[in-house]
Amino acid sequence: PELTNEEVINAYLRALADNDGETIGRLRHPDYVLDYPQSGERIRGHVNERAIADHYPGGVPDMVDGSARVAGSEDRWVVTPSFTFERIAGSGDIWWFEGQARYADGSVWHLVAMCRMRDGRIYREVDYWAEPFDPPAWRAAWVERVEPDRV
Repeated sequence: PELTNEEVINAYLRALADNDGETIGRLRHPDYVLDYPQSGERIRGHVNERAIADHYPGGVPDMVDGSARVAGSEDRWVVTPSFTFERIAGSGDIWWFEGQARYADGSVWHLVAMCRMRDGRIYREVDYWAEPFDPPAWRAAWVERVEPDRV
């Protein structure tokens, strides 16, 4: 039976969690493209993305502490060995997910990704990576400090 787009996204995130390249490949459209706007890189095709993952210096990141807050609808969340996905949202052909990744050097980065679907598969993906940073002192009078995983 054909999967809904939501089921494809959930299966995709589970496959990313398991680093299951075969399943990831089946869920990606033959014309899959992944963009990293911050570095100006475009990755064309599943094979190229998998080669990058397989050659990542220091290996695949470790899972972030599972105590992070999870929010969203229907309580369908994916926690992975490499990433912690905290929120999945979307409808139709456009889906978003956000989470965190812990790298071999101990740093924890935030990830937000947008996926576009075509023919029931992941066609385009745009990933935004952000390293946490200390806020500038000049805005302290107008902000409330919260723990990063409580935002």
